[in-house]
This record gives sequence, structure tokens and C-alpha cells, in this order.
Amino acid sequence: MSDLPSLTGANRTIAHPADSEHASTRRRRIGRRIGIIAYSVVAGLTVIALIAAGFVVWTIQRSFPQLDGTVTAPGLETDVSVYRDDLGIPTIEADSTHDLFYAQGYVQAQDRFWEMDFRRHVTSGRLAELFGASQLPTDQFLRTLSWRHVAEQEVAALDDTTRGYYEAYADGVNAYLADHDGAAVSLEYAVLGLQNGDYEIEPWSPADSVAWLKAMAWDLRSNIEEETDRALLASHLTPAQIADLYPAYPYADHPVIVPTITADPPAVAGMDATAAAGAVTAGAATSGAPGSEGVGVSWTEVGSVVEAATALLGDVGEGVGSNSWVVSGALTESGLPLLSNDPHLGASLPSVWHQIGLRCRTVNDACAFDVAGFGFSGVPGVVIGHNAEIAWGFTNLTADVTDLYLERVDGDQYWRDGALVPLETRTETFHVAGGDDVSLEVRSTVHGPIVSGLTDDFTAIADDPATGSTDDVRTLDDEASTTGGADSADATAGATETTVPPGEYAVSLRWTALDAGTTAAAIFALNTATDFTQFRAAASLFDVPAQNLVYADRAGNIGYQAPGRLPIRGAGDGTMPQPGWDSAYDWRGFIPFTELPVVYNPDEGYIVTANNAVIGTDYPYFLGSDWDYGWRAARIVDLIERAAARGPLTADDMTAIQADQEFWMGKRLIGAYADITLPDEKAQRGLDLLAGWDAQNGADSSAAAFANVLWDELASDLFARRAHPVGLSGQSRLFVVVDRLLDEPDSDWWTNDTIGVDGQREMLERAATDASARLVALQGDDPDAWNWGSLHAITLTSGTFGKSGIAPIEALFNRGPFPVGGGASVVDATGWMLGSGSFATTTVPSMRMTIDLSDLDASRWNHLTGTSGHAFHPNYDDQFDAWQHGRQTPWLFTRERVEASAVDTLVLTPGD
Repeated sequence: MSDLPSLTGANRTIAHPADSEHASTRRRRIGRRIGIIAYSVVAGLTVIALIAAGFVVWTIQRSFPQLDGTVTAPGLETDVSVYRDDLGIPTIEADSTHDLFYAQGYVQAQDRFWEMDFRRHVTSGRLAELFGASQLPTDQFLRTLSWRHVAEQEVAALDDTTRGYYEAYADGVNAYLADHDGAAVSLEYAVLGLQNGDYEIEPWSPADSVAWLKAMAWDLRSNIEEETDRALLASHLTPAQIADLYPAYPYADHPVIVPTITADPPAVAGMDATAAAGAVTAGAATSGAPGSEGVGVSWTEVGSVVEAATALLGDVGEGVGSNSWVVSGALTESGLPLLSNDPHLGASLPSVWHQIGLRCRTVNDACAFDVAGFGFSGVPGVVIGHNAEIAWGFTNLTADVTDLYLERVDGDQYWRDGALVPLETRTETFHVAGGDDVSLEVRSTVHGPIVSGLTDDFTAIADDPATGSTDDVRTLDDEASTTGGADSADATAGATETTVPPGEYAVSLRWTALDAGTTAAAIFALNTATDFTQFRAAASLFDVPAQNLVYADRAGNIGYQAPGRLPIRGAGDGTMPQPGWDSAYDWRGFIPFTELPVVYNPDEGYIVTANNAVIGTDYPYFLGSDWDYGWRAARIVDLIERAAARGPLTADDMTAIQADQEFWMGKRLIGAYADITLPDEKAQRGLDLLAGWDAQNGADSSAAAFANVLWDELASDLFARRAHPVGLSGQSRLFVVVDRLLDEPDSDWWTNDTIGVDGQREMLERAATDASARLVALQGDDPDAWNWGSLHAITLTSGTFGKSGIAPIEALFNRGPFPVGGGASVVDATGWMLGSGSFATTTVPSMRMTIDLSDLDASRWNHLTGTSGHAFHPNYDDQFDAWQHGRQTPWLFTRERVEASAVDTLVLTPGD
């Protein structure tokens, strides 16, 4: 940041008073003179300050969008109306699909173009063009994955109608940009101009939109961190110890999403097993393999480039996932279903979501859209929401769709089934703001791009490789051979011994999102579906990221469908890096859509998804093993059943469930410490709070503050504060681990020589004593003044200049900190990073919604920040207070109610 102009300092000359011998007269004269000068200076500074303030206000407000009146928009066919309510949420009405998506592009550019521009630089690996050399490592990693290239392939493969939607959207964005540039688009461009004055906004394209779907797939990619962690742990832990740390899902205690697959769900027209499978032949799996000192914002350093890439999309942290559930009319007051959803994503300002309504004035086959909900700025359509007939919600499927492969590399070749084959290579060039261009050679194997050499973790795996599963960890340096069998139809049979020559190791990434897919078309199919058959047809196109889809309709039906391109593996299970030189470990194809889990009108009357295991162990395909361990799912099921026992369910019951803050591990700790009294009376005060606690992580709760600090201390003592530290990611998983250890007082894990602890009781006492001392240091000596909310506070942070490291600039864009309740593996899932030294909220329910199928105007929602991406705009963060306190806003949908409640109406009209 050294090239930025100074914002705080200036050279000054200080005049000293005369000597004391000239005392009184001189003093009086100087006093009068200083008074005159001071008055003049103050007056002058006031004028300057007022001018500066006026300039800043003008600069800030010049990018605020026009919300009413008429705007000429070349390329429109007929007039389009944009109605906005008091929260700035737009509903667009148009006569054609072209005009509808054109107007969506125009409106989202009005509200969020800086966010859109930043996102496309992320997805194309071009951040250094904005912010300089500090962003090169992240650019190099993302360009290696080649999201943009895959997005271009997907756009080219779209049918003409769908591609037309994306082109119309891009035309609308570009129509807005034609009349707005630089700071007139967003305040961020004025700040960017201080350090990168040559930057020019490029036109928008359909590939810019589709590439963002790759970014969201990365954010929800499932278990690559767990696979990496296990591989790194294999160098100093036994397979049994790794199994302790990564236990199986507790099927006996926690629910699965699909207890029984519906045997005969409504058919998907034209779908058969072969068409749905997306099958590939052995050894021919497509992959993300490629086709034929500057100025800059320096984001806070994170542990790896993988985390950095995720941080750009929303801070990586505990709790990325979601809750969704649907309740049938048999259990509701209205007799029709209720559907709730709250996606858990990285906290960001503005929120990742942009809420919008899209309506054809006359809904017919030519213009079938009448939909409202949440989408992404930069992407046409609605991702989560409802239309006039059905509603749907998403949670992350948590299936394993990424695998790391260890490749044995020899120069520009690598080993495959006993033979050397050439690496695929391409050269990427990076333009760096304020610096010279930089080039990178990207290498790929049949599995995908080589990612070692780009991140510390992947490089460490290549330097000290291990492969296999947690039950069969084999250090490759000790191996002389491995299995072959490239042509076997059964990847686990017919293997032959093949000598593996010595060589260099590298790590490649196989990931479903690096193949061209069809999600870009699935959004529109969801938006226009009117029954479960059409819903499933849309789900069959939603291949990446793999999601749980819940469904309800106004005819009274509820359902669930697992979509996604889910791999069928060969010899390995993907829990550890696989030997890339042996094709027996290649993916063999994808699970046919018609064989994916589906439920329609289950007897229970409800369906709950919370990133827990999808189906039991008797399912014939391996979906993965790194599920959320089901604490949220179990609690939601319990709350639904309790509420239903009291009487018919209402939307108020759904809202109350979304706000539930029960901390299961806190309940477990209450029992574990029931018979422990600390010798230190001051430390004992924390355990006294724990004993009388209701286990709710309320923002005002002193006991919740102690319980969470105690959990952090205990987990750190057990796993992190060791000679070979164990990472603490995945609190849901660690709940299971510690729950079992509390029943095993003789386990070796209770002994930690590094901190001088021997035995369960000694470790429990140490954690409680340290937790009390830590809270005294953080919040004072009075336990009644301790509170979880301020300890767990959230700072709404802009992902760009809000992390610049320059306080005055950060103050322009960031808001907070604000106290919040909830926690990790809590239904109100405000995640934080265990063992990080901070309890600050990093992941959140990014929105909460409940759709009432009996009266769509009675539906409700809240949203983390606001509709606008413009700092200081009234709709920048005006929804946060409702989000913070769990209030939900009526979600009007019908044309009459939307138009009557509009506070602004903008008409876009055709022009030259």
C-alpha cells in the first residue's frame, strides 16, 4: 500500500513564543494575533472541510441508482416496470423474456456492479489487474483451475433460448454501463482510482455470469480440506488415530435425509438411466485439463491459497452449509405446506444474495416467468425462492465431488499404468496493475490440473506423499509397486502388479466443476417448473454444485431430490489422495440421475436437510463420508415434532425454529463438569454459570460465553496444543469425537505431554480454569458482565476495500462490530473458527425464508445486509437489524400487493 497517497499526515512548521523577558506586552500582542490567526485558520479549515465533505458526499451519492421516473434503454422491445419496496427490493414486469432479463441485468448493475466486476475478476484469475502483485498467488491458483474457460464452454453448449437469456442480461448490464463510468458506477472505483487510475470497466458477457456459478461450487465443494488434512496427518498419526478424529456418521443417533427412497416418484419426462448418468469410460474421464512491485490492496493473509480463494467468496470458516425443511399440509394450520431455508455462507457486505422478483405481464408459454426469491448479482434468474405454483430450497449435499491424485512426474511426462504419457501444458499470462506481466505454466494430467507448487498444503502432500484411506494409509516412498489394470470394467478387480519407477510427485485435482455442465440452464427450468415432475427435470440439470433440493407446491405435495454430478469411484473412496499412476483409481462415471435419492410425500409429513448424511449405508453408491454430523438436523426434527405435538404448525413456528440457539456441546459439557469443583474459587464461578444454564447461545448470556470459551480451550488442549498439532476445523465432527472421549476416560488423547496434562479429569480442570481466566481478560472480572454476543460479534466487511488495511478506507465500507447469538453446529448457525484465538462470527445464515404455500403474500424472510451494494445508500445495510434479532419481513408476491406497496417505480423504455 506504499504507493497510495498519504491520507493522514502532512509537514507542519511550529512557531514558538518569544523569550520570557518580553513577557506581558508581547504575550498580549501574541495572544491577539494567535486569536486572529486561529479564527482565520478555523474558518478556513471549516470552509475546506465543508468543501471536502461536499465533494465526498457528491462522490458517494453520484453512483446511487435512479429508482423512479423513466430511463431510455436501447435494445428493449417494450416498456419494462421496476417496482421497489421500502427495502429497495425490485420486482420487474416485462412483456417478453428478453426484456425481463435485460431489465434484471440493468437493475443488478444499478445495485451491485462493483460486486459483479470484482467477482468476474476472481473467477477469471485477474485480481492482480485490479489490486496489483499482492493478488498474484490467488490469481495463479484460480487460473490453474480455469473456471473462466469452463464457463465459456458451458455458454457455447447452451440451447439458443437459454443463451438468449444470458445475452439479454448482458445487454442490460452494458446498457447501464454505457451511461455510467468510474465513480458514477460505484464509490469503490473512486478509491481504486487512487492506486490504479488506468483501470477501465469492460463490457459484461454471458461467460461472466456463468463463471460465478463455478465460484459458488468452490464455496460448497465439500471435503477437499478434510482430504488434505488427513493426508498431512498421515505423516505422524496412525490410521487408528486418524479414524478417531474422523469418525463415521452416527447413523444410529442422527437422522438421514432420505430414510426410504420413494420407489415410484413422478417420472421425469424423457429421462432414462443412460441419459442421466453422464457416464464416462474407464481411463477417459474428462477433467478440468486445459484446452489446446505493484500497487494493491493486501488482504489479511490466510493459511493457504485455497483458503484465500474461498475468502474472496465469503470468509472461509466453520458452518458453510445450510438448513432447509418442508412440512406437509397434514401438519400445518392452513392445510398446505410450509417451506423454510437458510443457507449458511461466509459473512459478507453486501450479502452474497440479491433478492428480486421477475414477472411476465402475461404468463404463457412464450414468457413463463412469475418468480421471486434470491439470486446472485451477475447471474440472471432466481436461485432459491418460489413461483406461483411451487417453492424450493437448497442446502449443500456435502457429497464428495473432489479428489486429489498423487501423480508421479518425470520431466514433462507422468506415469500411467506403467507407461510415461505427456503432461498437458498451457501458459497463462497475468497483467499486474503497476507492474510487469507475469507468466505461469499450467500442467495437467488426465485427472485435472496440478495444484502442488501453488499452495503450501498441496505442496507438502507432494513432498511427503501418502495415499489410501484412513484404514489403509501407505507411505509411497516405502512402496516399490502398486496395482494396475487400466482396461478392467470393474475398477476393483483384475489388477496387476506394475513397477513404479522413482520420480517426482505432484498433486492434481479432480473436481466435477472443472467439466462443462448444465447448471446455467437449470436455474430457468426451476423458475418455470409447476409440479414435481418438472421440478425433477430441472434438478437433473443442476449438476454442480451438488445440492439437496426440497420442494413444496400449492397442490399440497412435498418432496426432495438429490441432484448433481456425483462420481462413481474406482478402487479408492476419495478420503485420501489416490495414486494417479494407476487407472484403477480413476472415476468410472457418474451416478444415474434416476438412481439418486428422491422422496415424495413421505409418511412423516416433513423432510429435513442440514448437510447431514443423505441416506443410509445400504445405498449402493458411495456419496462421501465427510457429512455434517447431524446435530442441526436432529435438533430441527426434534423441534418440528415438538411443535406439531402442540398443534398445527404455522409460519411463526418455522421462524422460531430458525432462531433456535441450543448448543449441544454446551449440554454435554454441563454433564461432564457436574462432579468437578475447581480449587480456584474465581475459576469456579464459570462452572457455576454452566450448571444453571439452559444451553441457549443467546447474545446476552454469560453462561454461553463461558461454555464456548471452555469448548475452545478443551478442544485446543486435546488436539491443537501438541507436538504435532491437529487442526480444529469441523466443530460438528469434533462434537462426536469429544462426546466419545468423555465416555473413555482412559483414552490416550487425554494425555498431552506438551502442556503437561495426564488424564481426563486433569485436562477438564485445566480447560475450565483457563477458560475463566481468558474471559476475565476479555470481558472483566464480573461474570455477570460476560456475554456471548460481544465475544461472538460480527463485523460486516466489504470483501475488497473493507480489507485494505487502511482504517479510513475500511470505515467507508465496513459496518460493526455487532453482537450476535448462535454458534457453530447450532440451528442459528453463526459459525466461528475453533482454536483461532477469536470467537468472531465468520459464517452466517445468509438469509432466512419461510414460504407459505397457502398464501404466498404471507411468506416471510430476512437478509443479512441489504439490497444495495453502495456504501451509505439507505438500503446498504438496512436489513441487518432484523437479521440480528430474528425478525422476518412479509414477502409480498401477487401483482396487486407488489404494485400497491411500491415506494419507487422506474420505467425502462426502448430507445435508439
